[in-house]
Amino acid sequence: MIQFKIGLCQLSVTPEKAINVDNARRSIQFASKRGAALVVLPEMWNCPYSTDYFERFAEKFDEKDSTASSLKMLSEVACEERITIVGGSIPEWSSGGKLYNTCFVFGPNGDLLAKHRKMHLFDINAPGDISFNESDTFSAGSSPTIVDTHVGRIGIGICHDIRFPELAMLYRARGAHLICYPGAFNMSTGEALWELEQRARALDNQLFVATCSPSRDSNGSYQIWGHSTLVNPLGEIIATSEHDQTIVIAEVDYSAIQSTRESIPILKQRRNDVYQLIDHHTI
Repeated sequence: MIQFKIGLCQLSVTPEKAINVDNARRSIQFASKRGAALVVLPEMWNCPYSTDYFERFAEKFDEKDSTASSLKMLSEVACEERITIVGGSIPEWSSGGKLYNTCFVFGPNGDLLAKHRKMHLFDINAPGDISFNESDTFSAGSSPTIVDTHVGRIGIGICHDIRFPELAMLYRARGAHLICYPGAFNMSTGEALWELEQRARALDNQLFVATCSPSRDSNGSYQIWGHSTLVNPLGEIIATSEHDQTIVIAEVDYSAIQSTRESIPILKQRRNDVYQLIDHHTI
């Protein structure tokens, strides 16, 4: 089974796109020099998590688009370092003029392997705490994303996608070894749910889960929880961070997936004869 090092780059984000791109490049290079074969960036690493910036910092994946500095950097450094990069997420303009929250994955030759448009948009209204409607700005993606890489099969989700166990179950069914969730949970949902949901998705599906967040000192009115983390198939935290800018380097050993599934064979114990009778519209 595959064994490799993963790098989670928890980045401080500024209102200056060029600074963010340079910071991400240096962080990826540092992780690679520390032996990381797979590097993950945070959600919205090229701009503050704020509606004031999304449209202005958005890019389109187009080799002729000279403004796509974030994507060009990811492609270049993936090729230079011969690594796979799960490129967090950035605002993406579609060819139809829609704005998406999108993760781009680049392989060791610099080619785009996949892109995942955030499927579940974060709309919340908690009186006295936070009110935010991502759907006011972004369109929702409609396709789950599985990508085959030189470090195994990876499922991709972005932030609020982690709240939906059905997506993680789909990724397990399609053979994912690891699910990467770039995210930017806020202070209240972060403290209550960030670790819990990562461990639940990993435990229920007996695979690895990696998350990567911006650091808390990032600019913008949206205060971010941080705590980028790697969880194993038993739901145990292998490595994590606090809330400052940092790079987490950790070991991933896929043999843990097989041993966990052999010792606790929950897939064989599922009662599909019962579950298929459930009308999801009534629960």
